[in-house]
Amino acid sequence: MVARWLRTDRERTPETAQPGSPLRSLYEDFVHQDVAIAFAEAADFKFIGSSGVNANPKDTKDYPGGVWTLPPTYKLGSQDRAKYEAIGESDRFILKFQKPGG
Repeated sequence: MVARWLRTDRERTPETAQPGSPLRSLYEDFVHQDVAIAFAEAADFKFIGSSGVNANPKDTKDYPGGVWTLPPTYKLGSQDRAKYEAIGESDRFILKFQKPGG
């Protein structure tokens, strides 16, 4: 799990991580592909490749409730629901890594 790669003495879980820290952001909002790759490489994983099969160019990543505003969660409930339905699920990526020593 990603959380194990990022733990420090002060940040044991996403709940105890400082607001704005990399560990907490992985669980609260959008994570950019380059950031995810950097986290994995910092844990000695080797980046092999990626796929855009789950990309969504309609996702502007600037919603009042963060990624959770979009379907299927709809954090804002019925507020602007048709707008968020038209966008669809969040922009996603698939990454392939080789584990350390593998």
